[in-house]
Amino acid sequence: MNKSLKTAAFALAFSSATALGLATAGAADVHITFDPGNVAYGYRDGYWTRSHEWHTWERPEYVEIYRKHPGARYYEWRHDRDADMGWHPLR
Repeated sequence: MNKSLKTAAFALAFSSATALGLATAGAADVHITFDPGNVAYGYRDGYWTRSHEWHTWERPEYVEIYRKHPGARYYEWRHDRDADMGWHPLR
């Protein structure tokens, strides 16, 4: 009986590790898209979202996508130039 429990425990551990490996591999297939409508202010070094979260530009083309977006507020300097770190209350 003790051998059966060890075998069952090993099988469970092996199947869990395999399932975890598959879940991790699937996570690499996640695609995140850039939505310029979520950007409140853009700067050379990144952008503030409308919910006041700072992000660096993940790809250079995102800067151009945002700059061409209607109503974009893009500034060609670093966000930390000013004391308010580039965040202005949204109007």
